[in-house]
Amino acid sequence: MLPKLLQPVPSCAGVPVAEARGGDDEDGKKRGRGQWLDDLLGGRHTLAYLRDLARGNTVPRMHFPEAIDAGRPPVLLIHGFLGTRGSMIMLERRLIADGTTVFSFNLGLLNLRDIRASALLIQQKVEAILAQVRVDKVDIVGHSMGGLIGLYYVKRLGGARSVRKLVMMGTPVWGTWSAVMGVATVGLLSPSSWQILPGSRFLADLRRGGLPAGVDVYTIAAERDWVCPPEATVMPGATQVTVPLGHSSLVISDEVYRCVRQALGT
Repeated sequence: MLPKLLQPVPSCAGVPVAEARGGDDEDGKKRGRGQWLDDLLGGRHTLAYLRDLARGNTVPRMHFPEAIDAGRPPVLLIHGFLGTRGSMIMLERRLIADGTTVFSFNLGLLNLRDIRASALLIQQKVEAILAQVRVDKVDIVGHSMGGLIGLYYVKRLGGARSVRKLVMMGTPVWGTWSAVMGVATVGLLSPSSWQILPGSRFLADLRRGGLPAGVDVYTIAAERDWVCPPEATVMPGATQVTVPLGHSSLVISDEVYRCVRQALGT
């Protein structure tokens, strides 16, 4: 059974979402214009996401740092199901422009493999990053299923020793029925499409037990997300943030980027 999302949920600015979007005494037309604007932005963000997704996994590395400030760990980006490195490029560019060292990883064509296998690859990637830049910990930002990969690494593969913060954006901790489309189309090739169905044994095991000490975990949910509704993102012990956008907007929107920066403390 999905948990109820407690209200009010804080926005990135520390203001309850319900308050930020206007109270009952505001003019209905003004709220209607706000919803229309959200829909317009959502459409533009979806187009931008699809454009970046089409870049595939051949996105060039933007820099190869040899050492960084230990007080500002590098960030590892993990894309989601049917995603590519290109789908995270807007977020990567913004982080780099703000002085953050960023890494991303090729998880194969459209990220179809078993989440546990992907988490093992992330474990190897993190070890390589720590050796390269000579720091003790990294931060991880995962979009959609990418958040589950990061969470599995932190909870089940000893990643808590190497991760300072985990930010999950639109991550189906309780599963998503949109995975049915994945099962119907690529289910024979994709174990992960079965793993992210609501009620899956994988998700039940992943939620079992508290979050490891020493790792700050954040979940950023989108109010208008039909792929992963906000109530499916709730993770006990994590800081929950909600934005009035859709699933694709989570890696495109300026508002969400501010949430990410606040979570990372940069």
